[in-house]
Amino acid sequence: MGFTEDVGIDLGTANVLVYIKGKGIVLNEPSVVAINNDTNEILAVGEDARQMLGRTPANIIAVRPLRDGVISDYDVTERMLKYFIKKTCGSGKFFRPRIMVCVPSGVTEVEKRAVREAVTQAGGKDVFLMEEPVAAAIGAGLDISKPGGTMVMDIGGGTTDIALISLGGIVASTSVKIAGDRLDEAIIKYMRKKHKLYVGERTAEELKKGIGTAYPRDDEVSMTCSGRDLVTGLPRDVSMTSTDMLEAMEEPLQAVCEAAHSVLERTPPELAADISDTGLVLTGGGAMLWGIDKRITQRTGLKVTIAEDPTSCVAIGTGKALDNISIVENSRLNKRHAYI
Repeated sequence: MGFTEDVGIDLGTANVLVYIKGKGIVLNEPSVVAINNDTNEILAVGEDARQMLGRTPANIIAVRPLRDGVISDYDVTERMLKYFIKKTCGSGKFFRPRIMVCVPSGVTEVEKRAVREAVTQAGGKDVFLMEEPVAAAIGAGLDISKPGGTMVMDIGGGTTDIALISLGGIVASTSVKIAGDRLDEAIIKYMRKKHKLYVGERTAEELKKGIGTAYPRDDEVSMTCSGRDLVTGLPRDVSMTSTDMLEAMEEPLQAVCEAAHSVLERTPPELAADISDTGLVLTGGGAMLWGIDKRITQRTGLKVTIAEDPTSCVAIGTGKALDNISIVENSRLNKRHAYI
């Protein structure tokens, strides 16, 4: 791997994407690490580790070091980042790239510091932070520098970030910890309650991707899934339909729509007029859920567009922002406060 100077990282709860200037997205792997408990060594990172989720013996644990959009296990996050940076940039002793990392729009000072320190320890020279919805807007190809309003909704794995952007900054935003993971949890809960069947996280995710729906479908689709019967304790198959999925995910979907509504309520009138013309742009893995655009339109009345490559928008946006580093350097997120 040749030397590179600028790296953009979308440090997601579900996936980590790495963007290198001039090369585009060079890595897209699940944020999962498998560790040997006895020796504390890392056995696998990314897709290989994801395959191990829920299938490991006692001495091996497969962990997701990020929860709800922020770092929950600092050491593992640092080691995972080190692995990804080494894999994409090579390992030069004297070479440390400038790294731009995305954080949810509602992060606290402590959470920001944890991200900055983890990336620095993993091999970053200068580390800059950027709000996810702003990066998503840039990555989706929207011009955020103009005075007209742009509304972006980024539905990830851990958080849903909704922001109204004008003149390159956020006017009104909210970040709710309800996204892809919550949808999976809702499916697991529904299966236990309705079918007395215990299914794992991966099965729930496969159901969501296969037949998940956020709005009633004209043609119903179904899928068979397997799990453990809670009554007999034996493996059992159950057939699920898209209508069942809509019922299972109703609560978190409702919460996401309400979050979008709450941002609209805080929008200045001039920008509200712009938004009614331009509508809302959906990014993130959650944008691929069938009917999510119709569901949001039904609740807000806005025209909803799904970005071209929704899962990559944030990573592409961080990479593009590295070209205008001076603007990001002076942003609110990167101002260091003296500790008193």
